[in-house]
Amino acid sequence: MEPSKKTLINPPGTEKIYQRMQFSQAVCAGSMVWVSGQVGIDENGNVAEGIEAQAQAAFANLQHVLAEAGAGLDDIVELVTYHTSMKEIGKFLKVKAGFIPENFPAWTAVGVTELVMPELLCEIRATAVLKSGTGA
Repeated sequence: MEPSKKTLINPPGTEKIYQRMQFSQAVCAGSMVWVSGQVGIDENGNVAEGIEAQAQAAFANLQHVLAEAGAGLDDIVELVTYHTSMKEIGKFLKVKAGFIPENFPAWTAVGVTELVMPELLCEIRATAVLKSGTGA
């Protein structure tokens, strides 16, 4: 069996993150896509205000990275989210439902004391299988 070649996914505009923080936005091998944690920061480096705005931006960033890899939100098989306050999970769920309204992936929500920047409230990482979703 021949091993699959690893492909780094770094959409235009994320080059500085790749160099400064030394990680790729996603890595593909075969039909698998592993997406690094996405947070509520826009392309200009601005942190969104509040859990709903941050979740909205993080899911939009996740969608953008998946698209660059040739996948969509419906190809996600596992979602892991990190939250600095589990008291806000209801608001997060409302935003999540707007991006993933059905055919839910496996999901683990983890409460943490802090993320890479103190103003961040949530982070989303995902594993996807190319062309496995309903839009395949």
